[in-house]
Amino acid sequence: MTVTPDWYMTLAAVLFLIGTIGLLLRNNALMMFMSVELMLNAVNLTFVTAGGAVGNLDGQMAVFFVLVVAAAEVAVGLAIIVSVFRSRSTATVDDLAELKG
Repeated sequence: MTVTPDWYMTLAAVLFLIGTIGLLLRNNALMMFMSVELMLNAVNLTFVTAGGAVGNLDGQMAVFFVLVVAAAEVAVGLAIIVSVFRSRSTATVDDLAELKG
C-alpha cells in the first residue's frame, strides 16, 4: 500500500480540525496558543504535500516563511502569556478580556 498525497491532505485536515476545536473549546490562553500552532503545522503539511505533488519547491519555501513568522509569534505570544500569568497567577482568556480598557 502506497501513501498518496490524499493521505497527507486528510491528515492535515484532521490536524486543522483538532486545532480549531481546541481553539474554540479551551479557556486557557496557553492551550489556545498550542491549538493555533497545531493549525499552522497542518497548513505547513498541506504546503509541502501540494509542492511535492506538483514537483516544485514552492511549498517548502512557503513553509520556511510560515515557520519564521510562527517563531516570531511564539516569542511575542509567550512573553504576553507569561506576563499575564505573573501578574494574575492564571492565564485564562477571561482574565485577558478584563485587561482591555
